[in-house]
Amino acid sequence: MVNIPRGTQDILPGNVEKWQYIEEMARDICKRFNYKEIRTPIFEHTELFLRSVGETTDIVTKEMYTFEDRGERSLTLRPEGTAAVVRSYVENKMFGNPSQPTKLYYCGPMFRYERPQAGRFRQFVQFGVEALGSNDASIDAEVIALAMEIYKSLGLKKLKLVINSLGDKSSRSAHRDALIAHFSPRIDEFCSDCNSRLEKNPMRILDCKKDRDHELMHTAPSILEYLNAESSEYFNKVKSYLTDLEIDFEVDSGLVRGLDYYNHTAFEIMSDAEGFGAITTLCGGGRYNGLVESLGGPETPGIGFALSIERLLAALNAEGIELPVEERVDCYVAAIGEAASAKSVFLVNELRKAGLVAEKDYLNKKVKGQFKAADRLQAKFVAILGDEELERKVINVKNMDSGHQEEVQLEQLISYIVEKSH
Repeated sequence: MVNIPRGTQDILPGNVEKWQYIEEMARDICKRFNYKEIRTPIFEHTELFLRSVGETTDIVTKEMYTFEDRGERSLTLRPEGTAAVVRSYVENKMFGNPSQPTKLYYCGPMFRYERPQAGRFRQFVQFGVEALGSNDASIDAEVIALAMEIYKSLGLKKLKLVINSLGDKSSRSAHRDALIAHFSPRIDEFCSDCNSRLEKNPMRILDCKKDRDHELMHTAPSILEYLNAESSEYFNKVKSYLTDLEIDFEVDSGLVRGLDYYNHTAFEIMSDAEGFGAITTLCGGGRYNGLVESLGGPETPGIGFALSIERLLAALNAEGIELPVEERVDCYVAAIGEAASAKSVFLVNELRKAGLVAEKDYLNKKVKGQFKAADRLQAKFVAILGDEELERKVINVKNMDSGHQEEVQLEQLISYIVEKSH
């Protein structure tokens, strides 16, 4: 037997309906916020992620699935969604569309080679949004509000929103120098990753999982102390808008996010549910002014977020929330006799054409076995047709919830089930 690869999962019937419900809910919310769906390839040129995500990030250095095709081109299974969306935005010249900003959402599998653990897989599904073309702080608040709306609409209550500002280039530069001065004297006490990040991107040291308890981590200079007037004003506007929207938040100067393209607003939404696990982040995002230019486009600000469907499901489970997913068959046609069985093929097809969920027996079961099958499918009605009833052009219909049964003219079966099902 060939088993499923480590870090992947089969999403089976009975469970996949929950995924469909979540995805449909998220799509509906995006529609209300006027975001349009975009679908990009599952693999891209490796250079795209080197230039956007950052060469010093864990994703690029440790986690990407990269391979050469037959033309000796280096390709990578997408580890995240933003880079691909921005690449498409530039390549398809969406910045020239008359309606701006360009507001997009996506949903699909991403791939990262990391140690599989609760709620984390090597192939996982992300739902994300990107808003490109606006420098207005209100769209930062809108993107955060959209993410919060998805979680709250599904019933989650134990949520915590954490925000930070990573500042503009000059603020980041001043903070960078301060971090280097802070960590340099004792950098040999840190892991090899932190040593390599010191000169390349010292802010990434703050995101290190191995050395997060080191005393220098707790005394590291805060980016908020190095925000210039413009960056500070922008951050204050974002906080003000969130307050206006009645969205609670905490400011955490240690929140840096794991990708190089972030600046100004950065945020994470976490689960505070008891027993959810050590890794509490459900969703992360932020502003990435400069990313479009780095991929060959015009100067264009942007902001977005991505959330994991797997972790969302884990949060729902931690809070004991059952999604209202009903997968019942409207009508099961039970046939007794050869002629009736042949007729059931037509009846089931007509029921389906009328928009109903219909099923019949395909295993030549006795009538008792057919009723058991109808029970397993939670059929609302069972239409029982025998050869005798077929001759009289009638059919017996049993309401499986009430137990009531009545004889219906065969030609009226479809309208009868439609009326009684709604």
